[in-house]
Amino acid sequence: MAQNAADGGNRRFILVQLPEPLDPDSKDQKSASDFCDQLGKPRTIAEQTKERLRRAATKVKAENPLFAGDTGFRVFKLDTSNIRAWNPRPADLEADLLTHQEHLIEGRSEADILYELLLKLGLDLCVPIERRSLDGKDVHSVGGGVLMACLAASISRDQVEALAQGIIAWRQELAPAGDTTCVFRDSAFADDVAKTNLAAILEQHGIRNVRSL
Repeated sequence: MAQNAADGGNRRFILVQLPEPLDPDSKDQKSASDFCDQLGKPRTIAEQTKERLRRAATKVKAENPLFAGDTGFRVFKLDTSNIRAWNPRPADLEADLLTHQEHLIEGRSEADILYELLLKLGLDLCVPIERRSLDGKDVHSVGGGVLMACLAASISRDQVEALAQGIIAWRQELAPAGDTTCVFRDSAFADDVAKTNLAAILEQHGIRNVRSL
C-alpha cells in the first residue's frame, strides 16, 4: 500500500494467516491478546493481522492525502462447499431425495454462496459487487453485471414479474460488455411455473444464461 502511494502503482496482495490462538498467560503473547480484548475480537493472530492492515491503510492515507488508491481488503475463510454433496444410500433412497430438495447447506449466508459462485464461474474474488433490493429481494450485481444473483429463500408467482423487470432495468443501466448470467436459489421458487416464467421474461430481454442452485 505504501509503495502504491509512493509511485501511483496498483499492486495487490494475498495474505494467508492461520487463526492461531493467542495465549494471555504467555509473556510473548499477552500484549497481543490484550489488544484483541480491547477490540472485542477473538484472541487470534488472524484478528490481530486484520486490525494491523486497517491501521496500516489509515496511516498510508494520512501520510499521502492525495493518494486515491484502494487500501481496502476482503477476508475469506476456507470452508466446505455450500452445496450439499449427493451421496445417496441405496437402502434409503427416498429419504435422501427428500433431504436433497434443498441443495444448499443450512446456515450458510448469501455472501457465502455468492463467493462460491464467483469461484465456480472463474471470477476474481476482488471484482466490484453491488447490492440492490428489487421488489423486496436482495439482488447482487458482480463485475458490472457479468453475474447477477438473487439468493432469496422464497420467490412467489406474484413476485416474478417485478423481480425480473427490476433485474432487466438494472442490467440495462450497467450495460455489461458481454453476456449476463443470472443465478437463483432453486428451492426459492414457489413452483415450476414461477421458475419458468422468470426465466422466460429474462430471456425475452436478452438474458439467456439463467441458472439455479
